[in-house]
Amino acid sequence: MTNEIKTLSERIDTLETRLAYQDDTIETLNQTITAQWKQIDALTRQIAQLSERLQEAETNAPGPANERPPHY
Repeated sequence: MTNEIKTLSERIDTLETRLAYQDDTIETLNQTITAQWKQIDALTRQIAQLSERLQEAETNAPGPANERPPHY
């Protein structure tokens, strides 16, 4: 019986160790995903701003885009 208790105790220790590593891995992955979402959000806002600037530039352009320059 003592040998069985020792074996069970070792198995529990092994499982607790694995659980601790898994918890650490999950926390690391969570931090990584959070950082990526922040970056995606910032890039999405930047794309929207650049799109607005491009539309403004196209609206304020002096002439048609396909017009030949005057020296031709």
